[in-house]
Amino acid sequence: MPRSKLRRALRDALVTLVPVALIGALTGPAHASASQSAAAWPEPVPVVSHIETTDPVVFVTIDDGWSHDPAAAKLLLDRRVPASLFLLPGAYSYGDGYFRALLNHGPFRVENHTVNHSDLSTLDAAGQRAEICGARDQHLAKFGDSPRLLRPPYGTYSETTRTTARACGAEALVTWTYDLTTWGPDPVPIPRLKAGDIILLHFNETVEDDLRRVLDAADAAGLKPAPLREYIGRW
Repeated sequence: MPRSKLRRALRDALVTLVPVALIGALTGPAHASASQSAAAWPEPVPVVSHIETTDPVVFVTIDDGWSHDPAAAKLLLDRRVPASLFLLPGAYSYGDGYFRALLNHGPFRVENHTVNHSDLSTLDAAGQRAEICGARDQHLAKFGDSPRLLRPPYGTYSETTRTTARACGAEALVTWTYDLTTWGPDPVPIPRLKAGDIILLHFNETVEDDLRRVLDAADAAGLKPAPLREYIGRW
């Protein structure tokens, strides 16, 4: 081949190959970086306010832990209610024996309700991690069982909450179907409960009466309290 034709052939090849090489150099690492970032960032946990099930079950959850009512503990133990206890570390720091007795003698689980009952939707990622992971670590140190469920205080959360919850070991963010806590002079009317309903109560001065009302309503609907963690684990 004459040199002039050879030079033109080489030039045409370079014109074709150089842009391809540049595109590969520019896009290849970017795609890899995005893929690595996606792999490194945890999947958000699901948000659960009701369990889809045909089993005749209802789920009792009790928040905070400030009131250590022995009558409520006796009722929980006598009825073998597998309640999920979303506790605050400060609420058991002055008397963890109450909850130790429940855990040692009944079908209960301690779950995550943050350290300080902060509105997680107002906190940045670092603040949410301190609240959620901090409560997990204190529960594990105190009771020897790491929480698997997170209940955000006030039921408020952000997308950051869902990913941070996963990073802190939670499998789901749990709100509720009905809040049946008595806060004022009159108890909240109880609707007819349905299979899969998640009931919110609080360890306050009315917890025993509220619990009796919920158990009576469950009986009337042909439902039995079931362990929430186990049902969420089936998803």
